[in-house]
Amino acid sequence: MAKIKNISAREILSSGGSPTIEALVELETGACGLASVPFGASAGSYEATVLVDNDQYRYGGRGMLNAVKNISTTISGALLGLEAKNQRQIDEAMIELDGTPNKATLGGNSILAVSLAVARAQANEENLPLYAYIRKTFSLPLTEYALPNPMVVVIEGGKHADETTDLQEYLVSAYGRPSAAENIRMAMEIYEELKGVLKKVGLSTNVGNEGAFAPRGIKSNTAPLEYIMEAITKTAYLPGQDVGISLDAAASEFFSSEKGKYHLRLEEKDFTGPELISFYAAWFPKFPIVTVEDMLHEDDWDNWPLLTTKASENKIVNIGDDLLVTNKQRVEKAVASKAVTGVLIKLNQAGSLTETVDTCLTARQAGYLLASSHRGGGETNDAAMVDLAVALNAEFIKVGPTRGERVSKYNRLMEIEQQLAGKCRVVGKDFRRL
Repeated sequence: MAKIKNISAREILSSGGSPTIEALVELETGACGLASVPFGASAGSYEATVLVDNDQYRYGGRGMLNAVKNISTTISGALLGLEAKNQRQIDEAMIELDGTPNKATLGGNSILAVSLAVARAQANEENLPLYAYIRKTFSLPLTEYALPNPMVVVIEGGKHADETTDLQEYLVSAYGRPSAAENIRMAMEIYEELKGVLKKVGLSTNVGNEGAFAPRGIKSNTAPLEYIMEAITKTAYLPGQDVGISLDAAASEFFSSEKGKYHLRLEEKDFTGPELISFYAAWFPKFPIVTVEDMLHEDDWDNWPLLTTKASENKIVNIGDDLLVTNKQRVEKAVASKAVTGVLIKLNQAGSLTETVDTCLTARQAGYLLASSHRGGGETNDAAMVDLAVALNAEFIKVGPTRGERVSKYNRLMEIEQQLAGKCRVVGKDFRRL
């Protein structure tokens, strides 16, 4: 038995230069667990609260000293002496202590940092990698490991980059090799070819929040698809067989609640929900699109099923992010309304490891694809999202292609593949069966 002896926290810097928090949990046996949490620049309205200080004299109000204090006092006082192996009990105790539906009292960032640190401490106590500990402690009904494919952001726009595309992310999803490392290599080689394609048409190859190219002056929201296709053809890889294209519109960012319409600046046009779906649907037979994400507003429930029908006709998985925010109740609503066929998983949206796993299990019962994702605003080097994906046999991990806080996720996946050598497979093309 290993009881929690000490919990501490500190304010650290995230990838965007803004503060976030890191928690350290120490057990009586000497085992320790360290965890830091990210946050999003483009965030869904229904996510767990990221508690900030609102002190304009520190980091423009974005400091997290109150979150640190909540961990060091309130949360620590409630958890000291508890058995670290009781992850669900510990997470539920923090949720009850907070007492709000969106963790507005203690902050989802405070709760998640401790939740993950406890899991890491107990995993270290049992001499298990985090992915194996998650699978064990939540009794996940899986007998093999199927490693996720990389979903690599290669061009970014929206709130992640200035004066680029209206859509937030264009991605290369690589799935054609029986090795995670080889699939990562394929995606990165296409990313390098894309650099030459962009330079040829006079576009910048500077990078945005997620380490992907963020060129100003792109003429349309279709153009990046054409650039990516040209980059793929410059390699030996086959579109639709080895690699595909994924899209994340983050459509809530260009929806006008006043007009009830979507505005695409590059097309200089307003769209109703059905009109926007028709606009997207014109891409489906032209490009090897395998997944789409947040192509509609987070509350446009009436039109999501229509998009799912159109996507499914083209064997495209329709993923909800802002729509679902890793929330079990919203996933259940999506199942009932046939709104999606996939779920994006972000630990900080739920605010605890237990709630995240429960949401994933609910999604799996509906046959949904799982994609574990980084955050575009304030990411850290913590790679728990990868261990979570491996524990759940998720089909994809979604991460940018450069910058240390991004590639740390791919490096972790390749490390896990080496640890499991001969004891795992790669999801690969299996995701198409969903």
